Amino acid sequence: MPISDWMEKLGRAIFESPFGPALSGAPELAEMRLAVLDEVKARSHRVAGRSVFPYNVIRIRLRGVNASQAGFFQGTFFAQFCEQEIRAGLSRANCRYPDDLRVEVETTAELPGPGEQWLSVSAESQVKPETAPASRKIARLVVVRGVANHAELSLNKARINIGRPVEVYRSNGPSRRNDLAFSQPDEINATVSREHAHIIYAKKTGEYRLFNDRYYKPGGKPDEACGLWILRDGLSRAVHRDARGVRLQPGDEIHLGRAVVKFVR
Repeated sequence: MPISDWMEKLGRAIFESPFGPALSGAPELAEMRLAVLDEVKARSHRVAGRSVFPYNVIRIRLRGVNASQAGFFQGTFFAQFCEQEIRAGLSRANCRYPDDLRVEVETTAELPGPGEQWLSVSAESQVKPETAPASRKIARLVVVRGVANHAELSLNKARINIGRPVEVYRSNGPSRRNDLAFSQPDEINATVSREHAHIIYAKKTGEYRLFNDRYYKPGGKPDEACGLWILRDGLSRAVHRDARGVRLQPGDEIHLGRAVVKFVR
């Protein structure tokens, strides 16, 4: 038996059984289905020569349904059945409708009064609430080898500079300030360049990317002058100067000369 026929039989039984002959005017499910479709189509508009139903929420209100039968009509199954029928009817009428169209059903035990209908239909447009952006999980740099001004540094800015001194000056004035600075003089810190590297947080992708800022001598071999590597899963990767940098992954060891910091996220 097709589901529509089964639903019609069930709907007829639910409407007729509680009240008997006194409510012989109560609608059968087939009548309800046609009435809903007529109400929905009546709310469509002509746009560029085509029918459009612009609302994404359809509310069906049924009167004369007592509490013992209300669960059937207010349940998900019946709402989905109505939604399928409406979508099919609009498609047959070549009427466009929103992809997120849904049906909500309400019932009341009150019988329709004079001039009132057993069934009423309303439609509205609802905008989905914007999903709150996921909170950013702030990454950290943990110093593993060498002595820096911070044993651990949160990457809570769009750009984090790493180098030997805190303040970097050139002949024409200040150049930059290093957030993580290996300024204490020792053999390991001495291998960190004044402007060694920086990390950029890409807001759109949520990535942290590492860039090489070291000065390359003209004619030198890139691998020899690199001075910046990532150790990941036991393998070393050189980070050369370029416009893209390298995306950092949790657990990466960043080698700045002989100094080492770990990327933690």
